[in-house]
Amino acid sequence: MRLSIIFIFLLSLKLSAQNTAVNSGEKLVYTASYNMSGILNDLAQVTLETSTVKTSKATLLKLKCTAATYSKWDSFFKIRDLYETYVHPSTLTPFLHTRDINEGSYYKYMKYTFSHKTNTVKSLQKKKNNQVENKDVKINSGTKDIVSTIYSLRLIDFKNLSVGTSKNFTIIFDREEVKAKVTYLGKETINTAIGKKECFKLSVGSSKSNVLQGANNNLIWLTADQNKILVYGKFKIPVGNGELKIKSATGLKN
Repeated sequence: MRLSIIFIFLLSLKLSAQNTAVNSGEKLVYTASYNMSGILNDLAQVTLETSTVKTSKATLLKLKCTAATYSKWDSFFKIRDLYETYVHPSTLTPFLHTRDINEGSYYKYMKYTFSHKTNTVKSLQKKKNNQVENKDVKINSGTKDIVSTIYSLRLIDFKNLSVGTSKNFTIIFDREEVKAKVTYLGKETINTAIGKKECFKLSVGSSKSNVLQGANNNLIWLTADQNKILVYGKFKIPVGNGELKIKSATGLKN
């Protein structure tokens, strides 16, 4: 089970939405659990972090996501994944994205350089044998990588959405555009490791049947405040089901 599948159901909306929720210096820590033989086991820690990066031409926001199995699982299936994206701090528009995947015997490195004026992505892929492949990919306007889509979900104005409203959008993953849909299901209050939280409840679906299964099997809960952080998620994929639960949240913007 590749943890990258977990992230595919965390999605975005508008390229032009303004960032009022995500702060530099924010750190969100989660426990990722997976159902093995009918028992839900805490498998790995997932960490989302943001920081400011200054270049000679601009000030960018760096979005970093890491996933690592707990040590007791390393001998069974060791995971060390790193995702990084550099975005415009106000719109979360991505400029550069890298994905470094180490999962058991599986390895893949992917780099995307976005050109939004031409709607293209220059991609570089490297596998375990160090063979490098470069390829230009044509994308639609508003298409983002998986990390910037996770954060961009928090820019949606849920307060002005009617229950049952769905939004369709596109992300680029493994050099392919994936169609996805998020549906607003209303508010729900749940208990979390950081307290009882009133949340926006969403269902997420993908056009790829080998990623997510079932219309209401993939759900996420975002806090119904100005930060809109993910506090709980549940997913179902062809090889099983699992959960993502928040452990801690620091450096929040609001």
